[in-house]
Amino acid sequence: MNIFDEKRAELEKHEFMMGLERGRLAVALDLLTDSLIMVGQHGVYCTSSRNPNVPALDLQAVISGMEGTKALIQSVMEELRTRREKELSSR
Repeated sequence: MNIFDEKRAELEKHEFMMGLERGRLAVALDLLTDSLIMVGQHGVYCTSSRNPNVPALDLQAVISGMEGTKALIQSVMEELRTRREKELSSR
């Protein structure tokens, strides 16, 4: 089963509300946020041997990459929203 089948209802809802591109990005952002939560919870139990107050180095790298990806997705969604608003106001 692929992601389009698995998340069909969420995709349809968000695509209807936000348009195809922004809707799909919104679902991707939700999936990424859920993954960040799970990795963060895992980081509580998988700590660095040098500093037990922080997650292990591999988890820190994963979390950093996921947070960066989330920021990129958010910036694309904002750019699409701005472009759409400009198109609508110029009509």
